[in-house]
Amino acid sequence: MTDIADCNASHAVPAVHAPGLRSGYGSWISPALVLAALIFWLVSMAVLLTTPLADLPKYFVSRYVVLDATSLLFVVVINTVFLGISVYMLSRERHSPERTQDIRTRSALTLLFMLVLNLGILSNHLIVLWTLIEVSTLCAALMMVCGNFGAPRGVAWRYMLYSSMTLAITFLGFMCLTQSATLRGVAISFEIDQLGAALTMSKDGWQRLGLALMLFGLGGKLGLAPLYGWLPETYEASPTSTTVLLASAQFNISVVAVFRILQVFQGVDASFVTQELLIMGYASLIVAAIQIMSVRNYKRLIAYACISSSGVIALGLSVGKVAAYGVVLYVVSNAFVKSLLFITAGRMRSVYGTNEATALHGVIRVMPFAGLLFTVGIFALLGFPPFASFLAEMLILSGIVQSGNLVAFTLMCVMLTIIFVATGRTVFPMLWDAPTQATQPVSESLVTIVPKVGFVCILIMLGTYTPELITQLLHAVALSIGGS
Repeated sequence: MTDIADCNASHAVPAVHAPGLRSGYGSWISPALVLAALIFWLVSMAVLLTTPLADLPKYFVSRYVVLDATSLLFVVVINTVFLGISVYMLSRERHSPERTQDIRTRSALTLLFMLVLNLGILSNHLIVLWTLIEVSTLCAALMMVCGNFGAPRGVAWRYMLYSSMTLAITFLGFMCLTQSATLRGVAISFEIDQLGAALTMSKDGWQRLGLALMLFGLGGKLGLAPLYGWLPETYEASPTSTTVLLASAQFNISVVAVFRILQVFQGVDASFVTQELLIMGYASLIVAAIQIMSVRNYKRLIAYACISSSGVIALGLSVGKVAAYGVVLYVVSNAFVKSLLFITAGRMRSVYGTNEATALHGVIRVMPFAGLLFTVGIFALLGFPPFASFLAEMLILSGIVQSGNLVAFTLMCVMLTIIFVATGRTVFPMLWDAPTQATQPVSESLVTIVPKVGFVCILIMLGTYTPELITQLLHAVALSIGGS
């Protein structure tokens, strides 16, 4: 899958018209998107650097907006990803002039998508957060139509169907909580800092059903089994920039929604939460391992690895305590791992014209820089040092052992080993085998290289020496979801 601009192919607009567009209104739009992303990032970093954690949470707009450790961390993460992907989009436009078609619409959708995600992460109201996730889903579906792989409109409709179903399940959970409160004669507010007052410590069927439905529905948005079916096809068929925004930005607003529910229900129905997350985590790891053993499509392989990562997150959340810090670090590092891999895979797709691993040989020789970064991304994905994913997985496994759940520990180790072997069997021949025909190495511009190198540097920093401010922020989020 190439860049989001691949929608030009589906419109069948002749490339000969592109230079005229480049000299016209389209030439300023990609730089403007980069400027907007830079402003988003600078604002989020300024808030991070100037706001003491001890002063949080802070509420705004009649308490509908909250700045706390969770919202602060994930606003910084998604805006860092946004900055990287906007630079990538600029580089693809500059080196493929024909891709200026519909640039205004695509950039507007991307900017709206990121604005919605920022507002959602800052929301102090579960129903407002739910609504904004739905709006971001609509924006993503419209961006998917710009793809030229397979049938993009069909993929967009199926994505909308799955997302609507999972979010409808989540909304049913809200209704069950309302019913529980009504039957007990308690007023209920879905403000995150107020909802806990409407819960009961006694066993309540409606309350448990509501909790189960909310976690199940949001688990579908995270790609957890059994509602994972939308993810592989969507990540493969979407334009590269859209895939990155889904995997590394929208994924995180869904994580925030799960974190908010855990914060509200902390100490309430803890064993029930544990069992549901364990089951979804087990199922996701097993599904991912089985699929990765058979898949020979490198973009789908990354997509199934994302399902595996969601399974690891679910297992870590089910344990809490010591594992919680590992989960938060794993979520953050995964955003940059997936961004690096999908951007590089998109570049490979644009050169080779296929997503099939068996059709690629000697990528490291034909595309030295992209091949090297793809290799680095795969090692980070599989949890090798010095990347943050290695430290995060060790912390999660340590937490699982301390909880005494040897079944979860054994299953996670076995499934991750299978995934490692199966991934290497597919990816390493593609990268290191001799090319089937003589091909000149493909060069890349500095603008193309910058976001990828930036993501690698962040991954190494998080895995080796994390600045004290970031460490404190990660700890604060971990404590809020039951960490110790």
